Amino acid sequence: MGRKRALLVGINYPGTKAELKGCHNDVDRMRRSLIDRFGFDEDDVRVLSDADRSAPQPTGANIRRALAQLVGDARPGDFLFFHYSGHGTRLPAETGQKDDTGYDECIVPCDMNLITDQDFKELVQKVPDGCLFTIVSDSCHSGGLLDSAKEQIGNSTKQNKTQSREFEERPDSGSGSGFRSFLKETVREAFESEGIRIPHSRHGHGHHGGEDQDEAYAQPTGPGRTKNRALPLSTFIEMLKEQTGKEDIDVGSIRMTLFNVFGDDASPKIKKFMKVMLGKFNQGQSGEQGGGVMGMVGALAQEFLKAKLEGNEEEAFKPALQQEVHSVDEVYAGTKSWAPNNGVLISGCQTNQTSADATTPQGVSFGALSNAIQTILSDKHGKVTNKDLVMKAREMLAKQGYTQQPGLYCSDDHVHVAFIC
Repeated sequence: MGRKRALLVGINYPGTKAELKGCHNDVDRMRRSLIDRFGFDEDDVRVLSDADRSAPQPTGANIRRALAQLVGDARPGDFLFFHYSGHGTRLPAETGQKDDTGYDECIVPCDMNLITDQDFKELVQKVPDGCLFTIVSDSCHSGGLLDSAKEQIGNSTKQNKTQSREFEERPDSGSGSGFRSFLKETVREAFESEGIRIPHSRHGHGHHGGEDQDEAYAQPTGPGRTKNRALPLSTFIEMLKEQTGKEDIDVGSIRMTLFNVFGDDASPKIKKFMKVMLGKFNQGQSGEQGGGVMGMVGALAQEFLKAKLEGNEEEAFKPALQQEVHSVDEVYAGTKSWAPNNGVLISGCQTNQTSADATTPQGVSFGALSNAIQTILSDKHGKVTNKDLVMKAREMLAKQGYTQQPGLYCSDDHVHVAFIC
């Protein structure tokens, strides 16, 4: 019989403008469930939370190391589980290439050192055969978190394609409408993260494409308080400025700032991005045909790289230069669909939706998906399959007035297997 091991991460961001309430409770309840229902040993369930400042914090580096250890120690027959409750965000493309039009879905550690969908994809690819790794992400935009995995329940893949087409109209293409839409969406998200809802136009080119784009934000009914777990890009940039003390951060230099601040502890995809951009910059400087970085976003990148190199900080680029990159496509936001052999993602919502952080009138806080999972598990003591869990959660959240739609991403073989183990 294989081992059962888990990592649970709950981040409330206390004292910040992005503070949540229910994430600590989510991981506490999940920990209890793993031990009492699923037979996990207490020593094999690790929790990273910002509830106790004296304990190791859920920073990007700490989460990444804990995940690497979870997967690195796995053997055939093991069951691995990762539960994340906290903010999610989406980074627009920053290479300046016209065909780089997608988004990177990310989870947001307490220090803003983002972990990307590509990071999770590469992590799952390292899971040994015969071992199952289940991920539950109760965060916004989580439908795209396991980068381009096969979608069994949900419509994030279709939405991603729509968003990519919409974002192709860059300012340097003549019209600039795509970039204006992106700016409008950033403003909209800033309002809606505070519970102020602004209807989407069905006739515009926003980034929440599809027939139910008005439904993109979780809207529960009844008493109590609800905030969503989306971290708008504008708020993320403000918090990153506070964390780093740097004021020159904007769309176009976010990934470079993350690399500049976190270096070798930054996301592998961020390091790949830096390696590619540095190569393009050097080609442009040497006058090679087509080597320059193009577009408005690329211009910001060039200024950043020029300043770094003129400051004799080539040493700082070592973590990027040591990162293996096979093609420029690897740093693009969004890739082709694939089916993870050993991984399952259950998302709190679709990639263009937000997940709710709710507080009852009695003062009990939780994530809408996390609460639904615990309710379903407590009502049914026998086997609950991944498909059963997601369909029941969708039904339950809809009855409670939420518009968020949980999704299931996995290979065909894992649709009907038992949740977790």
